[in-house]
Amino acid sequence: MTAGLDTPDRRGRTGLDRHGRDLTGNPRVRVRDVDVLSCDWYVLRRTTFDYQHSDGHWSREQRETYDRGDGATVLLHNTGRRTVLLTRQFRLPAYVNGHPDGMLIEAAAGLLDGDAPEEAIRREAAEETGHVIGAPEPVFTVYMSPGSVTERLHFYAAPYDPVTPVTPVTALNDGYGVAEEGEDIATLELPFDEALAMIRSGDIADAKTIMLLQWAALDGPFRHSAPVARPY
Repeated sequence: MTAGLDTPDRRGRTGLDRHGRDLTGNPRVRVRDVDVLSCDWYVLRRTTFDYQHSDGHWSREQRETYDRGDGATVLLHNTGRRTVLLTRQFRLPAYVNGHPDGMLIEAAAGLLDGDAPEEAIRREAAEETGHVIGAPEPVFTVYMSPGSVTERLHFYAAPYDPVTPVTPVTALNDGYGVAEEGEDIATLELPFDEALAMIRSGDIADAKTIMLLQWAALDGPFRHSAPVARPY
């Protein structure tokens, strides 16, 4: 008996080796086998499949996929102040892959954990920034790393009022986040043009945040607003 296959794993899941076996949307793909390599909190699978190439010949392929569930992210903005509200937190994968200190500046985000995307991002905005938002504006839904990670990320934008933050009971000390999950999150209110400049300088290096900031400049809340002239 194997946890995650025949018996429940630590998250109560079974049948994790059935994922993808019944797909029929692409006749050029025939899934032959699915092996679960790890199912600790997220799931790592190795899938064997036959693939028909554009010249007609078939080949047998293997790919590993990392399944952490789908997620959502939101850009909190205030057009009157011409600011955005971002977060700063430690990210181990970035730290071990070249980031100087692992402290990334990001838009609020989190996994859906069984909730609808809009419900999940309202929860995450409150947990990570202390702000309760109204109905968020859908922006787009994107596969962030389709070569190996199954996650779809739902992008949103929402206005925030800087004078009426609501601190959740899960806040850690002077920061935000869920204590049980080890989160220690600070918030940063930045002028929008400064945030854009931080993309160019590399101070903002998180893909989802860059995408939301560029959307905000091209098609979003700041597309028709010019930066305020500064006196010399």
